[in-house]
Amino acid sequence: QVQLVESGGGLVQAGGSLRLSCTTSGRTWTTYPMGWFRQAPGKEREIVAVISWSGGDTYYADSVKGRFTISRDNAKNTVYLQMNSLKPEDTAVYSCAAASTTIWGGPRSQYDYWGQGTQVTVSS
Repeated sequence: QVQLVESGGGLVQAGGSLRLSCTTSGRTWTTYPMGWFRQAPGKEREIVAVISWSGGDTYYADSVKGRFTISRDNAKNTVYLQMNSLKPEDTAVYSCAAASTTIWGGPRSQYDYWGQGTQVTVSS
């Protein structure tokens, strides 16, 4: 059974940092692009960052460039999202996703496999 499990969310003050982790199982994800998405209350889900299977290619939403870093450790079947200089507007449920093909398409890849999400709340 395919599983993506996020962890590391929580409550943090503005300017603080959090590191999200996404551990995968049930399939070999090491050759697939993966990414982080978020959805704030009353808003549509949006892309945060995605990474190619090797980690050599990444894409970031403009709103998080310079503050967030996506990385992956294929030996551990884990993808990370380091979030620094957090702002109240970063408050959302953050979900990990895996692409359905191995071809790197950045934000245009089809991400069909999803975790349950982890809540990130940034207080002002």
